[in-house]
Order: sequence, then C-alpha cells, then structure tokens
Amino acid sequence: MEVLDGRIAGCRACPRLVEWREEVARTKRAAFADWTYWGRPVPGFGPSDARLLIVGLAPAAHGGNRTGRMFTGDRSGDVLYQALYDVGLASQPTSVAADDGLELYGVRVTSPVHCAPPANKPTPGERDTCRPWLVRELRLLRPTVRSVVVLGAFGWQAALPAFAEAGWSVPRPRPAFGHGVRVTLDDPGGGGGVDVFGCFHVSQRNTFTGRLTPEMLRDVLRTAAESAGAAGR
Repeated sequence: MEVLDGRIAGCRACPRLVEWREEVARTKRAAFADWTYWGRPVPGFGPSDARLLIVGLAPAAHGGNRTGRMFTGDRSGDVLYQALYDVGLASQPTSVAADDGLELYGVRVTSPVHCAPPANKPTPGERDTCRPWLVRELRLLRPTVRSVVVLGAFGWQAALPAFAEAGWSVPRPRPAFGHGVRVTLDDPGGGGGVDVFGCFHVSQRNTFTGRLTPEMLRDVLRTAAESAGAAGR
C-alpha cells in the first residue's frame, strides 16, 4: 500500500487537475498563507488491512490539497472524523494536519479522484482516468475489507465499476445511489463479499441544510462497522 500511495502522489495524468491543484498551492488562501501546500494527488489514509473503507469524492482545494491527507483541514473532514470518533473508529475527533496524531481503527479513507478539482467537480473523464488507482487499492484491501461506505452519488458511480474491475460481482443494472442503501457484492474468487452502503456526502451543503445530520452519519458508520467487524477503540 505504501508503494501505491507513493505512485498516486506522483500522478500527473489529468492536465486540468494538475494545473488547478498547483495553482491553488501557489496562491493559497489568506488564512493559510504560512502553509506549504501539498499540491499533489492525495493518497488514501488508514491501515492497509482495513475492514471498513470509506470512499469520498475528491480532496478539497484548501483541505487535503493543503495538508496531504484525505478529509484533513476542511469542514467535511471535521464532520467525518467527529463521527468516526463518536462510534469508536478514530483516536480523536479532529483532523487538522497530517502530523496531528490521528489514527483510524480498522478503517481506511480514500476517494475515486485523488486531485482537488475546480469547483469540487471532477469530470467523468477525470474520474475514469483515476479509476485504476482505486481498483489497485481495492485489490490490496480485498483480503480484509468487508464493508464500504460511499459518500455521495459521484463516489457511488465511480466505486461500483471499480469494484467490478477489482473482482467483485456487481449487479446489473447497477444499484442506484441513495442514503442508507445497502448492496452486497459477492466475490467469485472465493474471498469475502462486501456490503456497500450509500451515504449522503459530508459536504457543507448537506450538513448545513440538515440533509445529512451527525446522527444519520453515525448510524451508517455504525451499521457498516458492525457489518465489517471493524474493531473500535
């Protein structure tokens, strides 16, 4: 997994995303003027033998693109890691920097697009170009992962084809995204199947409007952790 993470961090496959992430890293936001931005693709975060995987959308321009760690340094990360802490899957409720001591227990966090996109909107082509990284990550997690929480419809549309490429059986037609949807994917190769859960994304738009409440997020994470047998603190 370390080798994969290093290769992801060096990727320059999507010209628009490379230009944007590096421009953001140069110009910065005034509040972070003293930061040296990461400005590269952001690899997954968490143990390589995780039983529970969380799939987001893409790093935030002044979050993961600044700190170099998934969901770290932005409001979405604040919501996600607080919930993981509340259900016993994280060592602390905050995530502000890559060296802040945060540990995840049996959980790994990744995304289908590893570069910060303009307006938080990757194109379908960028999603498809980045998919091989997710496929390789899933193959490495295949011996242990038993449950997946996918945040948002974009992640859902990206994750299901990646699961199929990584060796799991995905129903056709593909199941539609919805909050609380649960789909079981079998492993024809004799490994363990996975339960895939849909969850509204932890974006500010969803959390500020109450479309996704902390209780809703905790419920999905708790159910997925129980399904996976992920060990909490």
